[in-house]
Amino acid sequence: MQAKTLIPSAAAVLATGVVGGLASRPAQSGWFKRIRKPAYQPPGPVFPIVWNALYTDIAVVSAATLDELERQGRTEERRRYIAALGANLALNASWSWIFFSQRRLGTAAVAAGVLAASSADLTRRAAAVRGKAAAPLGFYPLWCAFATVLSSHIWWLNRR
Repeated sequence: MQAKTLIPSAAAVLATGVVGGLASRPAQSGWFKRIRKPAYQPPGPVFPIVWNALYTDIAVVSAATLDELERQGRTEERRRYIAALGANLALNASWSWIFFSQRRLGTAAVAAGVLAASSADLTRRAAAVRGKAAAPLGFYPLWCAFATVLSSHIWWLNRR
């Protein structure tokens, strides 16, 4: 993997994590503690652990995928992967703002579903280029699908 690809990939993912993290600060608020949550919601400390692992996967698998596309001279497909990655990271960062900062639970559930679909598409693209080497990215859409179920359930429990 080339540093010229890994560094920007990691920087984009890190920026996503920082933006999402800043938006998630209200998770410590009275509002979040008061809203109803399903029994299967993981404890708070699980989320940063899972997201750090997923963000690492996204950066590493994406950088390796981009390197391989460049090596094969598949310039247009590489450009499309970069666009898909950028859209995915924007969706990723926006969920925390919608849920925690704006407290729009129904919209956050929909946004989580769109993020899950985008994550599955990103995984599909990486697997098409790298095969089994892209397998770690498969955890990303699985977690996002779980987040969709969880977000939807939280919305349902707290609808007015």
